[in-house]
Amino acid sequence: MKSVIYVLTALGVIGLAFWAYRENYATQAILNDTDELRYEIRNAHARLAVLRAEWAFQNRPDRLRDLAELNFERLQLLPLHPDQFGQVDEVQYPTPKLLPITNSIDVSTMNAEDPL
Repeated sequence: MKSVIYVLTALGVIGLAFWAYRENYATQAILNDTDELRYEIRNAHARLAVLRAEWAFQNRPDRLRDLAELNFERLQLLPLHPDQFGQVDEVQYPTPKLLPITNSIDVSTMNAEDPL
């Protein structure tokens, strides 16, 4: 009986060792994937910072003004003036559509004691 318990214990230890070995390699693979994702995120942040800097550089007001002056004949852009904008009270908002009245009730023939 003792030998059966020893064999089962040894098999249990071997099984647990095999499970721990597999879990260790799975964990290492996930950690490597995480490191790769972090590396890609850092690169994406760096690219985004460069793109934002380029956007800010390309949209400088003096540069845009010079481009507008160079292409005035083709684009026919004019400077903006405050009188070109409308007032808020001049905006015509659409009126909401009213729902049709169905099953109307004639209130002139109803008594005060009658329940609806």
